Amino acid sequence: MQKIFSVSFFILILLSFNNSFAQSLTKKESKAGWQLLFDGKEIKGWHNYGKNNLGAAWKIDDGAIFLDASKKENGQIVGGGDIVSDEEYSNFHLKLEWKIGQNGNSGIILFIKEENKYKTPWMTGPEMQVLDNNGHPDSKIKKHRAGDLYDLISAVPETVRPFGEWNQVEIKSLNGKLEFWLNGKNVVTTNLWDEAWKTMIANSKFKSMPGFGTYQKGKIGLQDHGDPVWYRNIKIRRL
Repeated sequence: MQKIFSVSFFILILLSFNNSFAQSLTKKESKAGWQLLFDGKEIKGWHNYGKNNLGAAWKIDDGAIFLDASKKENGQIVGGGDIVSDEEYSNFHLKLEWKIGQNGNSGIILFIKEENKYKTPWMTGPEMQVLDNNGHPDSKIKKHRAGDLYDLISAVPETVRPFGEWNQVEIKSLNGKLEFWLNGKNVVTTNLWDEAWKTMIANSKFKSMPGFGTYQKGKIGLQDHGDPVWYRNIKIRRL
């Protein structure tokens, strides 16, 4: 009897461990309007930009969305590509965690307009940079470091953790005010779509992209920059 109990208890522990990476909302979060964009078990509500499916390189790894960069052809990840949310958002509060592989690069892209005339998400969507600041060449470029509003505003203070460690992100957009939070610190605050915003874009690498930073409602994207990256605990609340 004791042996049977011990085996049953061990099985329960294993089942608990296997489900430990499942992500859910508390009653308080649900009541406040939070929604999961990833439950830790299946990648639902996402698709490759410009397609109806999800590339095979986007996988589940220990309760995280993982971009497997192990197979490449002509420098591109086989079955990779940028992915975007099925739904569009305007005023929102987004939370997630990310970690990057050594020397890696990725990004969280906002206000993406998925239309045929735009070949990539970054032709319309501003990006929060995801980077190994200690290894990737982009780290040597101002406004290209982790937490930056890519090529527009540098993150201050710099709070990113080394590659392989999880970073906590919050992104808030409300009536044209955009805030980036990284590991508990507000690192970027700016106003969108006003004259100062337009001037900032005109002085950036996006100046030749007429749709960039103009849309006030769009999809959220996770970038394939050719490197392994993990995202988890992805949740959003419309404001």
